[in-house]
Amino acid sequence: MKYNRIRDLREDKDLTQTVMGKAIMVGQTTYSSYERGIANIPTDVWIRLAIFHNVSIDYLVGLTDVKTPPLRKRERN
Repeated sequence: MKYNRIRDLREDKDLTQTVMGKAIMVGQTTYSSYERGIANIPTDVWIRLAIFHNVSIDYLVGLTDVKTPPLRKRERN
């Protein structure tokens, strides 16, 4: 599965794959593989992507068109 949304969000911020990879603690080739759907994205990386872009994982994978993430536990208190 190709993940256009993670590519689009990265490009919207004018970030290279190298910079994005560093931000989520993976190499550029790994990040490129994620965008192209060649490699499966581990859960911890999905979480880092969602936090970095301030969107929900559901949005990243195309389950919703609503970008707004749910409130995190510490934001509710």
